[in-house]
Amino acid sequence: QVQLVESGGGLAQAGGSLRLSCAASGLTSTMFRVGWFRQAPGKEREFVTVITRSGGSTNYADSVKGRFTISKDNAKNTVYLQMSSLKPEETAVYYCAADLRRFGGGIAEADFGSWGQGTQVTVSS
Repeated sequence: QVQLVESGGGLAQAGGSLRLSCAASGLTSTMFRVGWFRQAPGKEREFVTVITRSGGSTNYADSVKGRFTISKDNAKNTVYLQMSSLKPEETAVYYCAADLRRFGGGIAEADFGSWGQGTQVTVSS
């Protein structure tokens, strides 16, 4: 099993930045991709970004391209989400999730088999 723990959430002003971390433990060798999702109040959870195990490939939702950056430190088993130029509508609980399939893909929630508990990000206007 894989355990994921997010941290780094908090309060930011519009236009500001935050960096989230997702620390993995357990059978991390089974993590082939790690993604970030978010769920705003009253809305469905949505895909934000994903990175492959090697770090060589990333994918971003159009809404965050150019403002968010996903990266990873394999030595620390940690994935980061650097968020810049934050908007109030990006207030949400941010989750990291791992795709445990060797030949997986996709950006749907169902493509990710292990989830963290989430970290709250609040962006004030």
